[in-house]
Amino acid sequence: MLTIRRAAERGHADHGWLESWHSFSFADYHNPAHVHFGSLRVINEDTVQPGQGFPTHGHRDMEILSYVLEGTLEHKDSMGNGTQIRYGEVQLMSAGTGVRHSEFNPSASEAVHFLQIWVMPDTQGLTPGYQQKAFSLADKRGRWCLLASRQGEAGSLVIHQDVRIHAAVLAPGETLEHGIAPQRRIYVHVARGSVTLNGQALDAGDAAMLSGEKALGVAAAAQAELLLFDLA
Repeated sequence: MLTIRRAAERGHADHGWLESWHSFSFADYHNPAHVHFGSLRVINEDTVQPGQGFPTHGHRDMEILSYVLEGTLEHKDSMGNGTQIRYGEVQLMSAGTGVRHSEFNPSASEAVHFLQIWVMPDTQGLTPGYQQKAFSLADKRGRWCLLASRQGEAGSLVIHQDVRIHAAVLAPGETLEHGIAPQRRIYVHVARGSVTLNGQALDAGDAAMLSGEKALGVAAAAQAELLLFDLA
């Protein structure tokens, strides 16, 4: 079964300093039909204005990824990490028993546009951890690039869940396929551009959910970037 969720159907919040689109129930947005998809709990498309950000706050028992699309995101946490994340870099924080952090846009003139992704771990009470890695455009150009996996395969980040997270960048006319193992589910989020997925047209912010399918095929209608979550 293939289900399409359009960008405009997501929850929306505009706080002035922050504009956020919620693919799943989050904060004041609650949609009983879209609380999570397997272990995938949050995909927020956030745009933070220059000099603004999320003040220090806490999390626990969640795998939290940041995928920057434009601009710079500055991260500080109670584990002693202080880093900046730019396009091509992925941050993965395992909140475990508890961590406090802030996310800030250090630019005086440019907004930061990024995806905040939460995955529910398969084990509670883990020791908090932090990982960050740059994936070049060449890594993603015309192919699936593995960003995170349980075993850290192919140099990917280690995530505490049976999920494989991929990214791809496609030029107009380029195609990609992904085989789906039995009992696996797939969630695809179009970060930008336009694609056709198993015959269905998707634009930036749209998502596709697949279950009981054997494969998916993607063709780029325009320059596109997308994330694929292969879930148990």
